[in-house]
Amino acid sequence: MSEQGWETEFRAVWIRAVKAYEAGRDRPETCIPASDRSFLESLGVTAQELFDFAEDWVGYSDPTLDEVVALTSIQRDYFLTDRAGKPPGPRRDSRSLPAKTDQVDGIAWLPRLIVKARLKLAGELPPDLMYGCGGDRPFLRRMRIGLAEFLQKVRDSHGNDRLLIEFVKERSGLLK
Repeated sequence: MSEQGWETEFRAVWIRAVKAYEAGRDRPETCIPASDRSFLESLGVTAQELFDFAEDWVGYSDPTLDEVVALTSIQRDYFLTDRAGKPPGPRRDSRSLPAKTDQVDGIAWLPRLIVKARLKLAGELPPDLMYGCGGDRPFLRRMRIGLAEFLQKVRDSHGNDRLLIEFVKERSGLLK
C-alpha cells in the first residue's frame, strides 16, 4: 500500500474506532472489527494500541489524530524496514518495566518511557501499557518533546540510552 494510501485508511479506521468507543463499545474486540484489525497488523500496530488512542481521545481529546498518524508512521516504517514485516516476539510483562518513580540523572519517568518506546517499536508492549499514555504525554510536554519525536529519537538511538538522556536534558533545559 502506498504511503498516502495507508495513511488515508488508517485515519478512517481511527475515526471508526472513536465512533465505536463513543457508542459504548469499550473493548478492543468490540470497538475494532476484524477487517480493521487485519489492516492494523499490516502496519505493525495492534488493535489494543489503536483502541488506547481512541479511548484517550474520547476521554481527554489527546493525543490528536495527527499525532497518532505520526506515531504510526514511525512504527510502520520500523515494522516494514527493521523488522522486515515479521510478527513481534512475546509481549513483555509490565511488571518487568522500570517503575514510574525510577530516575536517571534525576529525571523520574524517563527510564520507563525509554523502555516503553522500544517495546512499542518492537511490537512487544504489554497490552496493559500504552506508549503515549496519560503519564507519558505530560512528561514529554514538560520536556518540550513530542510523542512522535521521542519515538523517532528512540529508534534512531539504536539502544544508546545516554544519547536519549542527553537529548531530553538538552531539550528540557536541564542540561547546563
